[in-house]
Amino acid sequence: MLQELIESGRIVDVMLVFVILEVALLLGYHWLTGRGIPARWLLINIGAGGSLMLALRAVFAEAEWWVVATCLVAALVFHVADLAQRWRGTPAER
Repeated sequence: MLQELIESGRIVDVMLVFVILEVALLLGYHWLTGRGIPARWLLINIGAGGSLMLALRAVFAEAEWWVVATCLVAALVFHVADLAQRWRGTPAER
């Protein structure tokens, strides 16, 4: 079963479901308690990894080259935004 998931590329879909669940739980926790990772910080960080997963999924699906390139450029943009945020420090440090 695992071999089939990996060879078909469906493993990326499973991973994306877990990432969406993780984001929902973390955002819910932050909304309810005011603690944890602020939404903007979380979504920028998850955006980088999610874009890479979408690029991998596009490769497995044999999508057009520009779809893969778009996903990779999105990952770069999210990554740079994440680095810029971290460079400035955490919200508590401001």
